[in-house]
This record gives sequence, structure tokens and C-alpha cells, in this order.
Amino acid sequence: MRVAGSLLGVEDLSLAEVSALLTLAGELEAEDPLARSRLLLKRRVALLFYESSTRTRTSFELAAKALGADTTLVSSKSSSIEKGESLKDTGLTLRALGVEAIILRSAFAGSPALLERATGLPVLNAGDGAHQHPSQALLDLRTLLRVLRGGTAETTAQTLAGVTITICGDILHSRVARSNALLLPRLGARVLLSGPLPLLPEVAAAMGPGLTIERDFDAALPQSDVVMMLRIQAERLAGLHLDLHEYRAAFQLNEKRLAAHPRLWVMHPGPMIRGQEIVDAAADGARSLIEEQVRHGVAVRMALVARALGVRASS
Repeated sequence: MRVAGSLLGVEDLSLAEVSALLTLAGELEAEDPLARSRLLLKRRVALLFYESSTRTRTSFELAAKALGADTTLVSSKSSSIEKGESLKDTGLTLRALGVEAIILRSAFAGSPALLERATGLPVLNAGDGAHQHPSQALLDLRTLLRVLRGGTAETTAQTLAGVTITICGDILHSRVARSNALLLPRLGARVLLSGPLPLLPEVAAAMGPGLTIERDFDAALPQSDVVMMLRIQAERLAGLHLDLHEYRAAFQLNEKRLAAHPRLWVMHPGPMIRGQEIVDAAADGARSLIEEQVRHGVAVRMALVARALGVRASS
């Protein structure tokens, strides 16, 4: 049975719950910082990160601290994890120390569910292998709603009707792509997946309804309102060889493509490999939403931490 307040994947959330989370994010963002810092005063939250992270780890930590929670970071390099301690025993240790919620990033798909079952604590999935990254999909959605729908927190089956979003790059290994592909079509968006066969197998279209594979990136862009670029995850390629020159020619968001589609919004979950999947003009241009995605991450993750510990939207 799912623990109240956990978030393991975007399918855990109804559209009404997505709306409630986005509403709570807005309320917390707007609240007086001193009043906000009393919401979870001295509650204990652990960040258990088996993989390196900048944006996700830092924004979750800032989010929890903004609510007044005490946080502890547990990494594989500075804990008994390095000695071979299991995820279950690490979780039980954290629970015995008084931790009330765990934020987990792991290289292994399904590990957040295992940790939730072992501890009975609410677990927030901060990325598990190539499976999912639900908080990233939620902050991406909040970013899209700001630029396309005036910042509404309402999410229905028609909220993004008429919007086409292309996700381009290493779809195979991207938990961000999977979470967005599972969430955005539920709001009516059309999602195109673009990339070479080794990084975008034909079965990707079966991830859910509303998905179409379009391998010709130059054919996808004229149809799109938004393009979300992904890096090649070299750490997960396991010997797969790619011709990077050919990849850049076919799938890089470069100056020529940007000039041909000046009304295209540009997104990237980070980290970016500048000069590979994206160039400076796209990453830093007036239509780039990349820094805005990062900013929305703090508000969304405040809402997730608050929800994990029992706080709900007031409206």
C-alpha cells in the first residue's frame, strides 16, 4: 500500500492532485519567508543521494530548509553505503534516527518503491535509473503553464490541448523524458519524440498515449511550440558507440535551427553539454526557459516536501 505523501512516479498523481500540488507551490512561494519557515519547523528530512546531482539535490535541500525542516545529506561517498550497506538498512537507520521523509536518487529503477516498503516513510523519487523523475516533470509543467497558459495551476485533460512539445535526444536513458511523456499527454499535449534509433527505440511510442516518434528533427520543429533538449547520458551507454558529428548534424539545437523557428520555446532539464545537443544561442537566448525551470524547481519541491509531511493547499 502506498504511503501517504510519497511520490514515486507521475502516474501516482491524478490531475486534481497535480493541480493541488501546483496550487500549494504557488502559495508557499508567495508566503512570508518567516511564516513559511515555521510550517515544518524541526521536522527531519533526509536526502539520500546515490548519484551525483546539482539542481535536484540543491533545490530539494533549499525547499526543505525554506519550510523550516532539518535536513541531512547522505551520499554514497560519505556513509556506510560505501561499505556495502543495503538501501533497506540505510533507510531503517534513518528512520531510527527520527527522519520523517526521505528524498532518494538512485541508479536503480524501482529503488524508491523498495525504500518506501522497507521503512513505511514517505519517499520522494528524485530520479531512479532510467525510470522516472517526477518532480522534474512537475516543474517542467509549471514552467509550461507560465508561458503558455498564464501561470494557471489548473490541470485538466484539456489544459495543454493544441500544444506540441518535442523531446529530443537520449530518450532511452532519460527518466525526465519518461516522466514528461507520461504526464504531458494527460493534459492534452501532443508529444513528439526525436532521436536516433539507438537512443530512441520504436517501443518508446508505447510508453503511453499521445506520443509520436519523429526521427527527423527538422520535421519535428515546425510542428512544435516547445522543444526540450536532452543530453546523451554517456554514463549509461554501456559500450554503445555514437558518431557525435552525425548526432550534432541531425539533432543539435543550433543557430540555424533556432533562426528558422524564432517562436520556439527552449527547455533542458540539465546538465547541458553545450556544443553537443545545444548551443549557447539556444541555451541563453530570449526564448530559453532553462533558468526558469530551475527556479520553479524550488517551489514545486517545497510543495512536495510539505505534502510528504502532511501540509495541503489552503484553497
